[in-house]
Amino acid sequence: MRKKIVAGNWKMNNDLAETEMFLVELKKQVFPENVTIMIAPPFTSLNHAFNSLREHPVTVASQNMHQSNEGAFTGEISAKMLKSIGANTVILGHSERRAYFMEDNATLAEKVNTALENEMTIIFCIGEELEDRRNNTHFEIIKTQLSEGLFHTSNKAWESVIIAYEPVWAIGTGETASPEQAQEMHHFIRKTIAENYSEEIADGVSILYGGSVKPDNATEIFKQPDVDGGLIGGASLKVASFMEIVNAFY
Repeated sequence: MRKKIVAGNWKMNNDLAETEMFLVELKKQVFPENVTIMIAPPFTSLNHAFNSLREHPVTVASQNMHQSNEGAFTGEISAKMLKSIGANTVILGHSERRAYFMEDNATLAEKVNTALENEMTIIFCIGEELEDRRNNTHFEIIKTQLSEGLFHTSNKAWESVIIAYEPVWAIGTGETASPEQAQEMHHFIRKTIAENYSEEIADGVSILYGGSVKPDNATEIFKQPDVDGGLIGGASLKVASFMEIVNAFY
């Protein structure tokens, strides 16, 4: 049985005081037993969030990490540093990292290797631009991102990988892929993994949808057979809307 997962990516939002306010409210909630809940605060709040949530079933994840274990990389954070403060899960390949910080598939493959070497769980993001979809090359783009970023890894590595499909045209725009569009791409992703590894591995990988998921559309998206949850942006910044999405599984 694949894990149902809802992960909140806070991006560059919430200082320490705002994080504490969120955590106080979050800890009052009743957490469903069948859903894995994750939050990804900024680096400055990771350790505080981890310590605050020790007694609660919420995973604290990092939004990024460097591909080197150490070195002269001013401003960067290593896997060892993240693990030392309780962050054992990392988001890699988010479209904003690809677009604004020029992270290409080769760089992401290095980051994947480093995360796996350090026994971290990876949320690996993939997604096409609006132009790719209009040109009908969106499947090719997704296949390339998977192939160049992940398909060099071993069968066992997939026990530590979660895929997040985020159509770039639906991130922070208010636009959302229809449930049918989400299912079509999630099915393609699972089929592509099966073709390169096995049906068993493909069937075991959780594939999340991201891209303007909100309480009013989460249930329909999560009903799709190949959608295992969501990577949530803006709606994860408020406990009420985040928990509505967490509880949106039918």
